Amino acid sequence: MRGVLPVAAIIAVVPCAVMAQEEEAAGPIAPYEAVVRPTGDSNLDRLLAAQSLLISQQTRAPTDADGVRSRMDAEPTRLRPLLDAEGFYAAQVQVVPEGQPQNGAEQPLKIEIRVETGPRYTLRHVETRGGPPVPLEPGGPARAEVVLAAQATALTAMRAAGRPLARLERQVTVDHDARAMDVAFVSTPGATANFAPAVVDGTVRVDPEVVRRVADARLAGRLYSPARTVGARADVMALGPFGSARIEEGEALDAEGRLPVTVRVQERPFRALSASVAYETNYGASVRGAWEHRNLFGGAENFRVEAEVSRLGNEFDRTNGRLSFTYRNPLPLGYDGSLLTNLSFLRERLDSYDRDAVTLSVLYERRLTDRWTVNAGPVADIGRTGPSGLRMVGYQIAGFQMQARYDSTDSALDPRRGWRLDGRLTPSYAFVQATPYLQLRASASTYIDLSGNGRSILAMRAALGSLLNARPGDVPFNQRFYAGGGGSVRGYSYQSIGPRDALNKPAGGASLLEASIEFRQRFLDSFGAVVFVDAGAVGDRSFAPTDEIRVGAGVGVRYYTAIGPVRADVAMPLIRQQGSSGFGVYLGLGHSF
Repeated sequence: MRGVLPVAAIIAVVPCAVMAQEEEAAGPIAPYEAVVRPTGDSNLDRLLAAQSLLISQQTRAPTDADGVRSRMDAEPTRLRPLLDAEGFYAAQVQVVPEGQPQNGAEQPLKIEIRVETGPRYTLRHVETRGGPPVPLEPGGPARAEVVLAAQATALTAMRAAGRPLARLERQVTVDHDARAMDVAFVSTPGATANFAPAVVDGTVRVDPEVVRRVADARLAGRLYSPARTVGARADVMALGPFGSARIEEGEALDAEGRLPVTVRVQERPFRALSASVAYETNYGASVRGAWEHRNLFGGAENFRVEAEVSRLGNEFDRTNGRLSFTYRNPLPLGYDGSLLTNLSFLRERLDSYDRDAVTLSVLYERRLTDRWTVNAGPVADIGRTGPSGLRMVGYQIAGFQMQARYDSTDSALDPRRGWRLDGRLTPSYAFVQATPYLQLRASASTYIDLSGNGRSILAMRAALGSLLNARPGDVPFNQRFYAGGGGSVRGYSYQSIGPRDALNKPAGGASLLEASIEFRQRFLDSFGAVVFVDAGAVGDRSFAPTDEIRVGAGVGVRYYTAIGPVRADVAMPLIRQQGSSGFGVYLGLGHSF
């Protein structure tokens, strides 16, 4: 016997949405315990148990005797689509109780769900009409998941080839006599098309022209690609004023053969306050607060004021402070990208050096792809600096920063997979020392999901730095490299690793090398634990140091929140460093890297 399988049957891989129309019994209940008798296929047994209404509702929604009978009667019909989707079209389902359900019974009624799977049907014949063949080979089990995956792959390939209106339908025929299934795909690739200029909807106080230009930079006049729409949405969201954004594709091409697109946005509050606190042994507490306006002049301009006080708990005259003003202007002078201007006032009182300074940077930043971002522009640093607690002298530095960043991680706050790369090159000139030099910094981190469900993560990080054409003494203190502390090598005091001066204070170096490995394990819903090893070294020469490496190890706990994990780490140095403490405690928001 042959039959055309309806669409619903082939896609019934997940539990049915239709639930028995029952209410929890108000009076006596009839307790029961339902189980699936093993079929010999553990994966099928697991799917059956998940699909079973008898099993899922036995403790969640107790019912009376009539309700139990209703569930038993409905069970074969409920499990039928799952068995068909797994290729068991001739399967038989029986629900066998050890007695009759009774209201108020002291012992639960034992109910066994027996499934005789019969033979698994095979995929006999596959054909594709009207387009490239669907990558589905005959001869395997007639499972819905395989058919749907092949169909999705073929449709994705057509759309990725620039065909926005591609369609792919299927017809499934089951031959019960031959215990086989035939699948016929009907393909309508449609024409290739470019994106039309975007239409913007939903703006109230943000200039829609800004949104349109940002979206068109990724879309207008370019060959259709689903990846481009994803990138355009990310660019619009990166502007800042919007709580949501989506890009809707037209259902037909326009008169010029282009695909219409509509960018629908929803504005969020433009003004925002934020604050954070952190603590590190031998450095003290830090408090940071910020205010920002996400649409200062109506063109999605972002203005942010941030203040930070650190080293709290030390003597007052050793307290650090920072006040910064940042202005981000999208589409500067009509060019794609953003102009990022930052003005900061700094007071630093560290074990390594003292510094009072004003810094200024004007950077042109542009996203090249969904993952790559670059920026470049002039930077300046003017102030006074000197050894910790001693007289400070003036300095002036001018440079030109060039930076590239890559980010393929799945989360900014709690990454579970992907890579982050960051490289920065800054040719500079120190006027007081009359020294031209080149500062290089690079870092990389990767995150591996060991469990497949995001609960067991292996995180690794490496960083290096080099000061070219200059020795440490040829540049101001803040241009040198230091290691040690919560964002570097835990277990060691802040900036304590590396060369020291005659007063046994950190002197900074011309090269930096760091590496970390951390295993993160979540448990329960909101808690986690970590174990980690950090290593680092600072050298006098420009090349990465390989001697005097310091290693710290420790453990920590995490409490996961909507704004990121709250972190508490304890670490100890495995190799003692002169001038550093014997342990470190680190509290803060977010992972260490």
